Amino acid sequence: MGEFFSWQRVWENFPRLIVKLPITFEIVIIAFAVGCTLGIIISFIELKCLPVLTQILHVFISFERGTPLLVQMLVMYYGLPLVLQALFGIDSRGWEKLTFVIITYTLNQAAFLSQDFRGAIISIPVGQREAALACGLSPVQASVRIILPQAIQVAVPSVGLELIGLFQDTSLVCMVGVIDIVGRAQSLGNLTSHTFESYLIVAFVFVVISLALTGINSLINRGLGLTGALRRKDGGEK
Repeated sequence: MGEFFSWQRVWENFPRLIVKLPITFEIVIIAFAVGCTLGIIISFIELKCLPVLTQILHVFISFERGTPLLVQMLVMYYGLPLVLQALFGIDSRGWEKLTFVIITYTLNQAAFLSQDFRGAIISIPVGQREAALACGLSPVQASVRIILPQAIQVAVPSVGLELIGLFQDTSLVCMVGVIDIVGRAQSLGNLTSHTFESYLIVAFVFVVISLALTGINSLINRGLGLTGALRRKDGGEK
């Protein structure tokens, strides 16, 4: 047992691994923030049914939702430099690997979140928009000030789950050479010939953070539920 597993190696490897966690957070924060923004824009474009652009977005969403994330990352890592060079003359060979990873995860989040936001927007009664237009708001103002805030509230539960899934999916980035916490565990295992302790630490970190995100998502959902109930009550009293 001593050869297979050692608590001493756990204590020694923990600080070596945890220092790479900020890379994971960087991927998650950027991909989620930009992905949410793009997802909202895509959802409105889909609902507007703009010619050509809507068809292009349907192909994009089908690709992102229908292929494994690892495949998307490999396509982006090996294919994007060729496209940039051929179409725009841009040499991306000097770009960091992390850049391609962030682009991949951002586009993936945009595709999935766009469908969450699209469903949330559809769930808002049509009368809300008609009332806003009747009050003199422009279509853009009605969408931004009336529809979007309510749609975001409806989409929060599913968006929270997407965030948790995004965090867990970052375990794949080591496949293109990005040294995050998983990549560091892999390199430590190759260096010391002891892999179990490092991967056990990684599993523990992912479980703890995933549970924390799940708890935060639940608190937000309960808070929004209470807020919605109070609004309905106030509306009834009036």
